Amino acid sequence: MPRTQLQERFDRARKVAAASRRASVEGRSAPAPWRHTLPPLPYAYAALEPYIDARTMRLHHEMHHAGYVAKLNRVLEPYPKYRDRTAEWLLLNSSELPQEISNAVRDSAGGHVNHSLFWLSMSAGGSGSPAGPLAAAIDRDFGGLEQLKVRFAEVGEQVSGSGWVWLARTRENGGRLAIYASSGHDNPMLHGHVPVLVNDVWEHAYYLKYENRRRAYLQAWWSVVDWAAAARRFEQSDDSGEQDWEGEGGRVLSSAT
Repeated sequence: MPRTQLQERFDRARKVAAASRRASVEGRSAPAPWRHTLPPLPYAYAALEPYIDARTMRLHHEMHHAGYVAKLNRVLEPYPKYRDRTAEWLLLNSSELPQEISNAVRDSAGGHVNHSLFWLSMSAGGSGSPAGPLAAAIDRDFGGLEQLKVRFAEVGEQVSGSGWVWLARTRENGGRLAIYASSGHDNPMLHGHVPVLVNDVWEHAYYLKYENRRRAYLQAWWSVVDWAAAARRFEQSDDSGEQDWEGEGGRVLSSAT
């Protein structure tokens, strides 16, 4: 997409987001207690500079992620039976929902869960290098961190259009690590795997700074990866029983911090 068109979309969306925030402040609509909410970032919008710019972070969080949360709430409004379900449960069990909302819930819950994991995959200044059992698994399954990065970039560049690239732990083969690409808002949990790290390769995640240079974005991203959080997800994936896994995706979000 040409930069000017993408810029216009960002500008329009920013105005919509600003109007929504003003309406909330003015008390026109108080959120219902059950509603899904946009999680605050665990760092400032500028904290990932110069690798991810503050403007992209603000638009990505306040417009794109917030949009999936708002859509999820709208879709669930007429269905009180499912309002108290977590986004992870809704993503994993969308086939149990009424047919008329199943696809919309899977898309919006997937957008919510994936973005939440994306924010938690990063930290200001990153957190060094992987250590402990995760480092040992990377050496075993990829031959080392640099080889993992090369493969991650290859898979990320192959994503056609919008999607995500994941480092995930499989639930078979001794829990080996693998790199996956997903389109739309698919998630490794839907295929029986545990997300360890995720990078967003939708254009809105990087285009303002990197334009069409996705590889440069993928390479720069390693400077802000939170390896400590990734290690916790990897290690805690052993603690999720079968019932937990089927119901809540191993509580990936709640175990991420």
